[in-house]
Amino acid sequence: MMRELDQDELIDRWTLLGKEPELVATKRGAAKLGFGLMLRFYTEYTERGRFPRGRAEIPDAAVDYIARQVGVERTEIAFYDFTGRTSKAHRTQIRESLGFRECSVSDAEEIVAWLIEHVTQGERSGERVREHLLAQLRAVKLEPPRAGRIERMVRSALHRGEELLFARVSRRLPEPVRDRLLALIAPLAGDIEEGAEGDAEDGRAVLAAIRSDPGNISLNTMLTEIAKLEAVRAVGVPGEVFADIGPKIVTGWRGRAAVESPSHLRDHPPETQLTLLAALLACRCREITDTLVELLNSTVHRINARAEVRVTNELIKEFKRVTGKENLLFKVAEATVDAGDKLVRDTVFPVAPQGVLRDLVAEFKSSGPTYQRTVKAALRSSYTNHYRTGLIKLLSVLEFRSNNTTHLPVLDALALIGRYAGTSLRYYPGADEVPVHRGVSGDWTELVYQNDKAGEQRVVRMVYEIATFQALRDQLRCKEIWVVGAEKWRNPAEDLPVDFEERRIEHYGKLGKPLDPTEFIDGLREEMLAALHAALPQCPWLEIKERKQGAIKLAPLPKVAEPRNLRKLKSQVGTRWGVVPLIDMLKEAVLRTGCLRAVTSVADRGNLPEDVLAERLLLSIYAYGTNTGIKSVAGGTDRHSEDDIRYTRRRYLNAEAARRIAIEIANATFAARKPSIWGSSSTAIASDSTHFGAYDQNIFTEHHSRYGRRGVLIYWSVERNGSVVIHSQLLNCSASEVHAMVEGAMHHGTEMDVESSYVDSHGQSEIGFGVTRLLGFDLLPRIKRINKCKLYRPAAGEPDLWPGLRPAMTRPIRWELIAQQYDQMMKYANAIRTRTASTDAILRRFMKANSNHPTYQAMIELGRVQKTIFLCRYLRSRELQREINSGLNVVESWNGANSIIYYGKTSEIASNRRDEQEMSVLCLRICQAALVYVNVLMLQDIPADPGWDGVLTAEDERGLTPLFWSHVLPYGEVKLNMNSRLSLGG
Repeated sequence: MMRELDQDELIDRWTLLGKEPELVATKRGAAKLGFGLMLRFYTEYTERGRFPRGRAEIPDAAVDYIARQVGVERTEIAFYDFTGRTSKAHRTQIRESLGFRECSVSDAEEIVAWLIEHVTQGERSGERVREHLLAQLRAVKLEPPRAGRIERMVRSALHRGEELLFARVSRRLPEPVRDRLLALIAPLAGDIEEGAEGDAEDGRAVLAAIRSDPGNISLNTMLTEIAKLEAVRAVGVPGEVFADIGPKIVTGWRGRAAVESPSHLRDHPPETQLTLLAALLACRCREITDTLVELLNSTVHRINARAEVRVTNELIKEFKRVTGKENLLFKVAEATVDAGDKLVRDTVFPVAPQGVLRDLVAEFKSSGPTYQRTVKAALRSSYTNHYRTGLIKLLSVLEFRSNNTTHLPVLDALALIGRYAGTSLRYYPGADEVPVHRGVSGDWTELVYQNDKAGEQRVVRMVYEIATFQALRDQLRCKEIWVVGAEKWRNPAEDLPVDFEERRIEHYGKLGKPLDPTEFIDGLREEMLAALHAALPQCPWLEIKERKQGAIKLAPLPKVAEPRNLRKLKSQVGTRWGVVPLIDMLKEAVLRTGCLRAVTSVADRGNLPEDVLAERLLLSIYAYGTNTGIKSVAGGTDRHSEDDIRYTRRRYLNAEAARRIAIEIANATFAARKPSIWGSSSTAIASDSTHFGAYDQNIFTEHHSRYGRRGVLIYWSVERNGSVVIHSQLLNCSASEVHAMVEGAMHHGTEMDVESSYVDSHGQSEIGFGVTRLLGFDLLPRIKRINKCKLYRPAAGEPDLWPGLRPAMTRPIRWELIAQQYDQMMKYANAIRTRTASTDAILRRFMKANSNHPTYQAMIELGRVQKTIFLCRYLRSRELQREINSGLNVVESWNGANSIIYYGKTSEIASNRRDEQEMSVLCLRICQAALVYVNVLMLQDIPADPGWDGVLTAEDERGLTPLFWSHVLPYGEVKLNMNSRLSLGG
């Protein structure tokens, strides 16, 4: 479908410039109009330096615009033959005037050689290589050849470039390492030498173990993952083998090695075998290291949580809350003072019966220091009897480091624990200096430091160990302590842009921020309170005064008029197209958008016919997206067996390919929407999470306290106007939604330009406000307890400047912190923008456990500033309040569609493999995106009928959404017919 052009784009791309009017003036009639259109198409419109292949590639608005410029009737275009002799002569003239020429065989070879040298050594995406190829053709003034030839050039460059990389990597591998790598895929029988079959079996078993995912959080899983890491390290792949090769390329090789069987890997040339296996082991080494760190964190947390539950359950049996305890204790004290030498039962018991005093003691035990010491004692018992084996062994395989001297005592404590791990000592020897760190303070002190028989204070070894592990967990989670060889838990200094100092001006410019912190702060001051204070008299819905329940009182939003014709419109969709199977909507979206171009063979051995591949991919996506499973889907087709579909899923449909398919459908939806119906393009998204039940024999699935069951979260980022999903993420239940919100707004990959994000209360925090201010988009949350919110003052000593706001005001902002850490905060913001590390890894630096860090304190202050600015906007603007509620309703509707589409297996993600869980999420996203895309086309078809002129009111257009499913059939037997199509416009 041809996308409608806006006026600016029409003027920018279709205006005849420079000498172009002179070239056009030599022609007449249809030739004049056709020449002008071909000239502008060639020079500007596609930016690819090619001619249109027919009238269908030229928008009607462009024909009208060029016709007015050259003084020819627009209808003359019907007499211009885009494939005739005249157009051929026109092409020659345009090429000569612009200095272009056709691409010869030798030119193509030179371009391929250039791609091999400058592009394919660091980029393996066919789409990206194609973009570089077209840009280079334009730079050297060569007209691109046909699409098929371009595709062959791209494949040739990728293939030859990869062969060079394979040769480079294999040369770097020492001979013993090569032998150990090849042993992982050695055949079990046949040509192997006698006596070597046992080694082959061991190698295959090691490879299978390395590929496997971790189980649930337990001691056995920890020991299994430690064994995996030791097996990977035993192969000995040098760390510098992939030093100058892009991480994406190495990750791609890892994906290929992960899905191919040993026999398929053996079919490759030796250089390819070695490179793929080395990439697999290098990546798995980092992944397993990350897994072990997560197991450490989860295990320490579980020890503490289970100890608290056990102690609480014991105390709750004897616990009875005592009311009026303050008066009771006063009476007891008064009676005791006045009693003199009287007995307790004669003095105290008449005032406070013995049973009441017993209850009072139990309550104190269950909530005071005694309770905490009891929990610590139970925690020590659990650690000593079960978990210690795995945690101690972790110290021998993980290397912990810190860039901050403050945390060195924890590292010294770990070294001490390792030295005495195999002993049976109760106390550490007095001659050894035991490092004192934050973890052994507070409630741990009485348990860690005890007197021995001689009355000398000693350090209890077991208690010191668990206190140290808890301190280690706290500092790992905020990355003050990091792990050598990890990816997610690596040195935080590697997360920041390495070129920040050299390209400071460019980095600041990309985020639109001034270099001078004073200029940045002055802009913030001006936005804070003045506008709300001035608007307060004109805000009858807002009341700010001293009250016990909170100073701010905001009246509910008035109801809006209900759309009257939307039900009629949706009913007309059902009447015209009937009940449409979901598989047909998915098929229609795929065929119309051509999104399957994003899929390439993971193993680079694709030889399936295009039509067969397309059908099997559609069935795979449908099986995962509806959660019915490949076996059920295969039962409805005779053309493709279950094994065929599974093979296609394994070799072709990886997470990156599925993500690209969803992005292509989203972009196609943006292009297909008519502004006359849907309005102008939106720059706002709504973000929220959905809880899905999931199998729990893995470390990712967690119990969610709000939903009361185990599962995972899917975090959606949905475009507000048309309910188009632009991003999705699979999260565990304890993950912060702030990083998911930032990731969805910054790295969604679609053509949408995000300027604001609506979130519920879980998606916002002061850190979130600060980060989004630096990144240049608005965080617009729905705050439930707005009556308790406080407005920060721009400066000290100015409370009387804002008398109307004074009841809701709090302390002034500490601007000096923001000024001092401005440059460091910009480093973190640019790290998120440039993706030098994951958003989650970067925002971990800003956790409460790291509250003493100056950059954390500055980011909190900036967040308080931005939250105050938001509150001032929100309180004075009814439009913003309604906009946020409306935006969040969009994502709530999106969540409602999940249960309709993802209905299989009671909507539970039926896999313990992380990649399978992620594939389910992405395919669900594809199915919903396809539903929205097809619904957009349907809804645009109906108002085009004469009977619908003027029927839709402003309220109808406001409430119009393509996210409805009353006409959709997601259930039943899957019948895929690629030859039948839906009758849709475009």
